[in-house]
Amino acid sequence: MNYFEGIDPGIVEWVIIPALIFLARICDVTLGTLRIVFISKGDKVIAPLLGFLEVLIWLIAITQVMENLNNVASYLAWAGGFATGNFLGLRVEQKLALGQAVVRVITVEPADKLIEQLTGHGYRLTSVDARGTRGKVNLLFMIVKRKKLESVIDIIRNYNPQAFYSIEDVRSVSETDISSNNTKDGNKSFRKLFPLRKGK
Repeated sequence: MNYFEGIDPGIVEWVIIPALIFLARICDVTLGTLRIVFISKGDKVIAPLLGFLEVLIWLIAITQVMENLNNVASYLAWAGGFATGNFLGLRVEQKLALGQAVVRVITVEPADKLIEQLTGHGYRLTSVDARGTRGKVNLLFMIVKRKKLESVIDIIRNYNPQAFYSIEDVRSVSETDISSNNTKDGNKSFRKLFPLRKGK
């Protein structure tokens, strides 16, 4: 079946076919980028499904290229779609903000207020007294959902704009009981972990 019957062959060859190749490449490369992310997270369901769709779309695109080997626009569409797909794939992954991340904070100033603010918002952390090149420092470790990274960074910067922090992705954690950014809920969760006995 000729889907482009009645359309000027020149337009089909130099506009429609390259446009379809461009869109197909955007889709398959975007799916490929997301597939790699899910593989790094250890996902055994979504990653294969994305891989199936990625290869299927890729086969459709490469078929059109092979049928139009004399068409320079097809090559440009293929390359342009690949580049755009990489960009969109990264953007989509950033918007989804999948998984958790380790946040490490190093500050010279006493971290009592920072710890109080973070735990007050429901974040769990570990504090360690350490020593840097300039003397004693406070080192904080915490695991947070990537969707909440901006909130955590805002708290750190409000506490001390000069505080040094680093962020790394985590494939898996033994426990992910991370409370929402609600002060009351966070306090309840913190108290469950560290129950305080009232004096008689």
